[in-house]
Amino acid sequence: MSKKLIITVARQYGSGGREIGEKVAAALNIPIYDRELITDAASKGDLHVDVIQKADEVAANSLLYTLAVGSNVFGSATSFGYKMPINDKLFILQSDVIREYAAKGSCVIIGRCADYVLRDEPNLLRVFIHGDIDHRRERVLARHPDIKPAAAIDIISKTDKRRSSYYNFYTGNKWGKYDNYDLVLNSSTLGVDGAVEMIVGFAKKKIEE
Repeated sequence: MSKKLIITVARQYGSGGREIGEKVAAALNIPIYDRELITDAASKGDLHVDVIQKADEVAANSLLYTLAVGSNVFGSATSFGYKMPINDKLFILQSDVIREYAAKGSCVIIGRCADYVLRDEPNLLRVFIHGDIDHRRERVLARHPDIKPAAAIDIISKTDKRRSSYYNFYTGNKWGKYDNYDLVLNSSTLGVDGAVEMIVGFAKKKIEE
């Protein structure tokens, strides 16, 4: 891509959002970042990766964070001191890493409030992928054939609630609300490849502006 474009992908669990992001990145020949955010944040904060994996995308609901909002929440994690709750520290470390990725050039970033962290990025395409519950259940069952359909629904519900709480808490916005994104796509209707086609087409038009 001749012009830098950052694509952020937020997604409901089981909607195929990660697969869509991977295919978009491949089609545009740009890197994709997902789990790397955890390991890089751990390295940046000198934290054990197993510890922060448990805190990944979980809102701390801490008084410290509440007091920090409106002043310097996106500043250096070390500015708050080592006693900061691990969830808050991880969020700020990941935000730093996300901005570092974006500074390098075009890329796709999965989840972790990247659309909000990079809200001032001039060339940003914010995508939200959702899907019908039956379609999402089938995707989850295909990936985890050892679980029962009722359990799949429970996993979907709890994961979506966790992602929503995390996003709403750390951004002050509403996860999945259409006007927080440039594209909101139903993967149940479009299919994975149809969603990829739409995002790639939109991305190419955006870099031509």
